Amino acid sequence: MYNLATMEVNQEIPGFDNQFPDLNQFILKSVDLYNAGKINSWDALEERVDEFFTPRRMDEMELLVPHWCKMASSANRRTLVHVMCVFMGMFRMAEFLSVSTSQQKIMKWIILFHDVEKEIPDGKRDHAHAFRSAVGAARTLPLLGFFVTQEYKSIIDDWDQFTRSALKTDEKSAEIIQDNHKLPKILNGIDQMFGQDTPGALIIKTILFHLSVDMNFWPPPSPLTNEEVKNYFNRELTSLLLIMNLADNDGWNIFKPDVWEPARIDTIKVFEKIEKLISQ
Repeated sequence: MYNLATMEVNQEIPGFDNQFPDLNQFILKSVDLYNAGKINSWDALEERVDEFFTPRRMDEMELLVPHWCKMASSANRRTLVHVMCVFMGMFRMAEFLSVSTSQQKIMKWIILFHDVEKEIPDGKRDHAHAFRSAVGAARTLPLLGFFVTQEYKSIIDDWDQFTRSALKTDEKSAEIIQDNHKLPKILNGIDQMFGQDTPGALIIKTILFHLSVDMNFWPPPSPLTNEEVKNYFNRELTSLLLIMNLADNDGWNIFKPDVWEPARIDTIKVFEKIEKLISQ
């Protein structure tokens, strides 16, 4: 079994800052401008994002992060601006700044990939993108230097197909949503390919679950039951999911303090309950 402590000794976590130095500096500068009140609206940030992501830079991103261009072009680049907002929110967040260097490295990769295969057709919500984006991450992380087991090559294709097809139709809305009954096989495949609790596995699982936590303020269509939370979450994953969900809130509400604050409070309360559940 692997754990984060042994991974720190035996394997270096690939650095987001080194792989994407220009993007990292763009995010840090955007945080500074936001804190100084010079980016104070979605439109102002969108203009800055459009200036940074030139056609050449988009091509460079696509080479390292497949599906980036499709994600970025959907809904008039709204998802791309959202991802930059999520990064900004995370970099400002006490919960992120207080965790270990290893966890911070992992979180940057989580944010980069969490919506990478998100599609928003005709203004509708994409309720299944967490599973697809997890697959995208599982395909790409090995190319970026993350550890995989000897079984990876023999498993990835079937696991990819199974995870992408883990869908069902919601009885109330008739929308396509993720099928949580398929999670045991999906999670087992992640452990077989990346090892248990390795950085790669934690990244993929956090992305996989980022639409699965039962929030009161913004309830997902496919929330996990308490029993599923107890079976699938541990302290490391829960810590990463808390930051992911708080940052996702910032991604939509960073310029809406009247919405941002109650959503943040709700998220923290929900994760306090999760901490109690997994400690029982």
